[in-house]
Formats: sequence, C-alpha cells, structure tokens
Amino acid sequence: MSLMDAMNQRAMELRVPFAVHFDITYRCNERCIHCYLDHDDHGEMTTSEIKGALDEIAEAGTFLLTFSGGEIFMRRDLFELLEHARRLLFNVQLKTNGVMIRHAEAERLLSLGIAQIQISIYSHRPQVHDSITKLPGSLKRSLDAIRFLKAQGLNVVIANVMMKSNMADRAGVQALARELGVTYTLDPTITPKMDGDTSILGLRVPGSELNAVFHDEDLVGNVEEQCAPPVPLDAEDMDGYSCSAGHTLAYISPYGDVFPCVQFPLPSGNVRRQKFIDIWRDSPQLAEVRSIRARDLPVCSTCPHMVSCSRCPGLAYMEGNMRGPSTADCEKSFQRTGIASANMLLTGRYQTSANLIQIQPLPA
Repeated sequence: MSLMDAMNQRAMELRVPFAVHFDITYRCNERCIHCYLDHDDHGEMTTSEIKGALDEIAEAGTFLLTFSGGEIFMRRDLFELLEHARRLLFNVQLKTNGVMIRHAEAERLLSLGIAQIQISIYSHRPQVHDSITKLPGSLKRSLDAIRFLKAQGLNVVIANVMMKSNMADRAGVQALARELGVTYTLDPTITPKMDGDTSILGLRVPGSELNAVFHDEDLVGNVEEQCAPPVPLDAEDMDGYSCSAGHTLAYISPYGDVFPCVQFPLPSGNVRRQKFIDIWRDSPQLAEVRSIRARDLPVCSTCPHMVSCSRCPGLAYMEGNMRGPSTADCEKSFQRTGIASANMLLTGRYQTSANLIQIQPLPA
C-alpha cells in the first residue's frame, strides 16, 4: 500500500475529507463536445468566499486539493487563490487546458510548489484535437504549455478522454506523452451533463474499442492480470464501499454547492449558507451515501464483478438510482473479462453507445 493509499484509508476510518475537488469556475475558452458543464456564469463565488471555503476545508482536515473548472485561468484571481491554498499547506493539483499558460505562469506555478498539473490532450493531430475543443490552434497552445511547465521541472500529466472521434489516436497521444516526458492517462468515460442531459453519451466508444484498450499492454500493463476472471465474493466484500465519494472526497462547485463527487451531482449543502465541516458531518445526503455497503446494492451485490468493478455510484445516480448498476462500468467489466455482469444477465441485453449486445444467460 502506498503512503497516499494509507492516508486515504486512515481518513476513511476517521471520516475526514482527505481530498476536495473544487471547480472555481465553469467559464471556459474551449467548448469541448463531451463537456458536461454549463459554461455561463450564474454567480460564481468571489475571491473572499473561496478563500473562506478553503479555510474551512483546511480546518476539516483536507490534504489534497484539486482546482479545476471550466478553465481555471479564466479567473483573474487564480494565483491569489493558489497562494492562499499553499499557505494552508494543501497539496495542490490543477486541471487546465493550458492554453493560457506561458513562461511567466509556469514560473509562478513552480514557485508555489504546485504538485501536479493535468492537461487534456485528445489527439496528436490538430484537426482532431481542435475539432473536439472547438478552439482553433488549441492543440499547439496546450502542447506549448506542457513544454513551458516541463522546462520549469513541474509534474505534468496528459489526460486523454477517449470518444468516437479520437479513439484511433490513443497510441499517437501516448507517443506524444513519451516524447514530452510526461505521464499519460486514458479515460473512456463520457458522463451525462450535470443537468441530466444524456445526449453526449452518444460520443462513447463502442464496446469493441474498449476491448482493444483493455487488451493493450502499453496501456494496462499485465493484460493477463487486468483481464483475469473476477474473484469469488466473500463476506468482507459485502461490507465494502463503492468508492471514496462522500467518504473521503467532496466536490465544491463555483456556486458553493457541495456534492459527494464531481460525477455524483447529489446536492448535499452549500458553503455560502453553512460551514463546510457542518455539511460534511451532518448532511443527510452524505449520510445516506455513507450508509450504502456493497450488500445494499440489489443487483451489483449478486454480480461476479463486485470486487473488481469500477462501479461509479454517481453514474448510477444519474441513471436513476445510486444503489443501482452503472451500465458504463458494466460494459467495462464485460469488455475486460468477457464475462457478463449481473445487470447484463438480468436485462437480457445491454445498450452501448454504438449497438446492442445480446447476452445469453450463463448455464446454471
């Protein structure tokens, strides 16, 4: 177990919000086709309000702080907020498209001791990347930012969200990451918009492409281990939780709304009206999330993938039931192992973004 895992486990035992994901704006200079946000400003928090919220989450025991958006550099007070966060001794990570980062910004980020900067790159080909961001020249500007940051010695991660329009380019982006000397991550998850609009789910890659990803040693390492059949369940597994959302992780929106996770839009309080620690400790919604064990999931508790599944309760919530299956994660488990999930067997078919996969029940 890594030190960070051990710290998260201890936070789970103590019910401490170990990590907070804070979107400080939804405004953005890109209009990515898969984005789940409303980019209009409906009254985002002021500088003093955000500083006050940072004071409160520090008091609650938070260690990992992620600033994201929207595009964080759209806020003119970004460096003032970063300076305040570092004074509070947060381990600060940033998510940005990087197009507003030049030498001066990179130098300031280094001086502040920012732990990690994640920049989204969708393709090594400008015509593909820029067609996703809807910002001409965005690939070049993002890559320039990565070079500026690397030149300062900062820790940079390329995040590649995979969808239909760029699924053929993952090897090219991975090669680009190697050339730049940065970490590469691939995520095939496309989520509904935060207002519940599911139209963008049509961008999800077909199952056959997921299968190829899970069987690519360059991406997953030991394929035999990653794609091994699920292990049998035991009583201890039934007492486990789906993920850290609401347990050691919280999400705060630019308007002060608190949710279990950025992918779990269950309204749980607002830091403009309540102290963060009071929301964390007393929110009925967070209490409900924390009460759910694996055994409380009617379908998933019967599934052979229960232990190894990446089930997201937030995606399940957006499908209508936080105790239900997340069909996107059912598909991942199926494509990874070739073994149908309990939900797939229950429904007799499985709807993907590209086609219907007919599933026959396994022999008794």
